[in-house]
Amino acid sequence: MTQNNETILAALKTIGLPDGGDLVSRDMIRALQVQGDAVRFVIEAPDAATAGRMEPIRQAAEMIVSKMDGVSSASVVLTAPTAAGTSNQPPPPADKTPPNLTIGRHPTPQAGPEGVPGVKRIIAIGSGKGGVGKSTVSSNLAVALAKQGRKVGLLDADIYGPSQPRMMGVNKRPASPDGKTITPLHAHGVTMMSIGLMVDPAKAVVWRGPMLMGALQQMLTQVEWGELDVLLVDLPPGTGDVQLTLCQKTALTGAIVVSTPQDVALLDARKALDMFNTLKTPVLGLIENMSTYICPSCGHEAHLFGHGGVAKEADAIDVPFLGSLPIDLDTRLAGDAGTPIAAGDNEMAQAYAVLAKRLIDGGMS
Repeated sequence: MTQNNETILAALKTIGLPDGGDLVSRDMIRALQVQGDAVRFVIEAPDAATAGRMEPIRQAAEMIVSKMDGVSSASVVLTAPTAAGTSNQPPPPADKTPPNLTIGRHPTPQAGPEGVPGVKRIIAIGSGKGGVGKSTVSSNLAVALAKQGRKVGLLDADIYGPSQPRMMGVNKRPASPDGKTITPLHAHGVTMMSIGLMVDPAKAVVWRGPMLMGALQQMLTQVEWGELDVLLVDLPPGTGDVQLTLCQKTALTGAIVVSTPQDVALLDARKALDMFNTLKTPVLGLIENMSTYICPSCGHEAHLFGHGGVAKEADAIDVPFLGSLPIDLDTRLAGDAGTPIAAGDNEMAQAYAVLAKRLIDGGMS
């Protein structure tokens, strides 16, 4: 028997909530998709406190759906809306061996561009402007590369607005066994590090350029990255101190530029491309994010930000076009829940797998 949204929702109505009603009557089901024999959806609790008590409900929903005729797998994510400046993740626990070092010092002198011991390739991911989904692309591309057998690291170099801890589902404070080196964390097959793991998430980072450059240098050289095939560096928006320091002081393999197809975004993407060209950093490819929107109810396809602009730009400057990604609600929900969409088995995961394969064939072979 083939299931559909109606039969899945009917099954979920049987799961009662402690304070009355059920998941469907309380309108908690989001992004329900039935693809063949695979079912996936999100349970969105009204707030973080309620979500913290609903894990048994999530498990029950997953079990009921997975046992339905014709269903071989069910994936259920539990999340909650996030108010500005807050997080539905629990506060970072105090680590028994917190790093005994200062992050954000002035950089130490070095002769020229240097690599990172044990890391074969370092690839920067930039955008030229904010709001184009660069960090989402970075986390999912890292997971997609790891799923293809690569040893992958992810460095969140956005000092002012680190988002990778949330997107990768990591909130533990890294350890420092000797007070000099930092032990990175691991999630979804990826070794990762972010300034967001080292500072109070509720406090703004108010640093001038030298401290930014020093922090980046520390996260590259004082973190025990181990043996990696590739280290992806999620850059902040723009063409400022962090980008300049990375390109001038680090032996980069190359860079990837992410943009939406609209003209305004491409204006800033071209500035990022010009910066990498000026700093003699090879551009390995362009990615068009938010390329199209497909209505989940009727299947209508709309191009909210235009379509194809990044591919045309790549062709015009003779740079590889790695692919396009749609606007996708599940991708946002998965990132908020700390499990990148590329970690699953779905159309978006397949799209990121294609990007990873093209990058491997073109810039990592």
